[in-house]
Amino acid sequence: MARLDAFYLEPEKWRAPYLLTGGEAAHLVRVLRKKPGETVRLFDGLGREGEFRIRETKKTEVILEVLGLGQEPEPDVQVWLAVGFAKSARRGAFLEKAVELGAAGIVFWQAARSQGVMPEVPKDTWRDQMIAAAKQCGAARLPGIRCISGGAAGVAALGPDFDRCFVLWEDADADARLAARDMADPGRVLAVIGPEGGLTLAEARIFLDAGFRPGSLGRRILRFETAALAVLALSLLRPGGR
Repeated sequence: MARLDAFYLEPEKWRAPYLLTGGEAAHLVRVLRKKPGETVRLFDGLGREGEFRIRETKKTEVILEVLGLGQEPEPDVQVWLAVGFAKSARRGAFLEKAVELGAAGIVFWQAARSQGVMPEVPKDTWRDQMIAAAKQCGAARLPGIRCISGGAAGVAALGPDFDRCFVLWEDADADARLAARDMADPGRVLAVIGPEGGLTLAEARIFLDAGFRPGSLGRRILRFETAALAVLALSLLRPGGR
């Protein structure tokens, strides 16, 4: 059976009568040319999803009839990535892969070696890229996304909100190699990753003094998005991961 075309319905609109509006409705009607009677999949980014039959299409909205509702389970290990902001064309691909690999959240922060200036709030285009990725891979959850001010100290202040905190640092000892077993225990995990050029010694010290465990992904110097995705891959490979 072919996979159903998926559409995003904001959490605050996840109620009867189920209506698609705006860009999602336009995509369904004008691009995919769906007709009444056809079946589609909806998700709200918080884990709710379902199959719906198109009841009526209009120029600006689509009226849907519920066929079945479900809930994607909340993962027992929730990995957040704190990534030093980088002015990079690779950011879009990073956001897409973070959705595919099940990141619970993404925090951008202004590092000493960041290229470009981080916006005060996440851009709508970032959210759009994550929604597109969720449609492609069938996810019902979207990562949370934040822009944290205060540099390394601002990120370090998040530590008490997590069960385990790591700082990925190229100068970490060889025996600090991060492994799938580090992701095995249930809970919230925060992994800090520097921008292009890496962390400064002062930034690394801020995290270490805050109780973050130093971690290494090996001897090779990885780009920020490669390091971030490697952490998520370790989470998938942990015992019981999925």
